[in-house]
Amino acid sequence: MTAKIANWRLAKVLGGAASLLLVVAAGPAFAQGTSFFDGFDSLDLKRWYVSDGWANGEFQNCTWSDDVVRAEGGVLNVGYAPVPAGERDNSCGELQTRQAFGHGTFEARLKTPSGSGLNAAFFTYIGPTQGVPHDEIDFEILLRNTSEVQTTTFVNGVSGDGEVGSGEHHELPYSSDSDFIDFAVTWTPDKIDFYINKELVRTMTEPHTIPTNPMRVFFSLWGTDTLTDWMGEFERPVEPIAMQVDWVAFTALGEECAFDESVLCAQ
Repeated sequence: MTAKIANWRLAKVLGGAASLLLVVAAGPAFAQGTSFFDGFDSLDLKRWYVSDGWANGEFQNCTWSDDVVRAEGGVLNVGYAPVPAGERDNSCGELQTRQAFGHGTFEARLKTPSGSGLNAAFFTYIGPTQGVPHDEIDFEILLRNTSEVQTTTFVNGVSGDGEVGSGEHHELPYSSDSDFIDFAVTWTPDKIDFYINKELVRTMTEPHTIPTNPMRVFFSLWGTDTLTDWMGEFERPVEPIAMQVDWVAFTALGEECAFDESVLCAQ
């Protein structure tokens, strides 16, 4: 969409390098993870790495802070707070799995807050810090409009939709700030299927749109003062808010559904 958004994508590679370097130091970049289900009765720091102490670029008006990422009452809260952190006026939350995962089904049940200038995301990502090209599969809810979600992929740093910020828009069955919604994506060597509440909403089959590298699972909630064309004019929350994640799971390709809520069971 704009050069600023392109810079945001680049910052995922460069600005977050400190977190990724720490994760790599903990073990091989591609010691691939196996199938799992996490209901967030607690935050398993052997599985998850929480970003803390930096931002992904000047466009981001908040500093990643582990203070706003909490598992409470069986729900993961990925927060955003009008509390200064580092050099920024606000604190925001991000976490990623410590292992990368290959082909299979990634799914999560989540509910978002609302607010212009904010982005709530559930996605997979890997990049140059791990010595491979930037690959990514995204669900992004721009919280100025909680009635829709954007989907896209990145292969070698290039958007599968042809232009950064131009992901496909999908109407949600109800607003994401009103109740929990299931999001799922099945990734195979030659196809990607996106699902919302177990209904197929998009299929990508063009080879240039299909990532090839195992990726980590991410959740994030962040804001901007500058990417207004894409995310809207920033409206600073008056109190802390959070994206709530009820559960997340990965099922390796070829395995049967392992829990009742899985999109694989519906199939």
